Amino acid sequence: MPPPFDIRGQVALVTGAAGAIGCGIVEALLAAGACVFATDVDAERLAVVVQRFAAYGQMLASDVVDLCDGPAVERLFGLCVRMFGGIDIVVPNAGIAYASRLEAMDPARFAKVLEVNTTATMFVLQQAARVMRAQGTGGSIVVQASKNVFAPGAGFGAYSASKAAALQLARIAALEFAEFGVRVNAVNADAVFGDDDVPSQLWQMVGKERMQARGLDEAGLRDYYRERSLLKTTVLPRHVGEAVVFFAACRTPTTGAVLPVDGGLPEAFPR
Repeated sequence: MPPPFDIRGQVALVTGAAGAIGCGIVEALLAAGACVFATDVDAERLAVVVQRFAAYGQMLASDVVDLCDGPAVERLFGLCVRMFGGIDIVVPNAGIAYASRLEAMDPARFAKVLEVNTTATMFVLQQAARVMRAQGTGGSIVVQASKNVFAPGAGFGAYSASKAAALQLARIAALEFAEFGVRVNAVNADAVFGDDDVPSQLWQMVGKERMQARGLDEAGLRDYYRERSLLKTTVLPRHVGEAVVFFAACRTPTTGAVLPVDGGLPEAFPR
């Protein structure tokens, strides 16, 4: 029996694939039948993800790329097309974080977060448009935004601003890419921690500061994010992956939408 959302024969390119959310996206896309080209800047972590899904064989390929390098992103798309014959689904997911209050913000670190989370997303959208327009077969782009777009947190200004900008790029892409049949949507996830083999890179960057800000240890921080949601549930990497698959399947005529994957946070309801 095919999966509920069947995307067999489609090709997906996923950035930031070595992190917890990226791994969950790769898993869900493979399970739904897509071929996946997974990329990340961290070769060691990416190898762990590729090994985890080795049973999928030639359905999964990977490459190490710095998405802040525009020409390198162009080469990445060309490699994926040569390997799989085209690209149907693009998931701009790569991101970094930096915790700091505005009065103490390091301009260089702020700029780096914007470069990775916003400018690199623009590079990926740019190449997706060029390839998908040339193919003339439509497609789906699913940008990984964040709960922080609608409900930012104190001390998290760089990340929140960069993700808000990335979401705005997704909305502009929805306006522009519709003329060649490409749908562009976004997912807003809350905290996703991953597992011991593929932990969240973002939370490794800022987890200590977020724990200190709330006076919690690691277990307490996980409990905090679970219990603050309406559904009192833990958001898993696979949950985000399933949201991506829903958009990729194109079962509904939807573009420009934002799907929260956060257990229910009224302050982060799209509006």
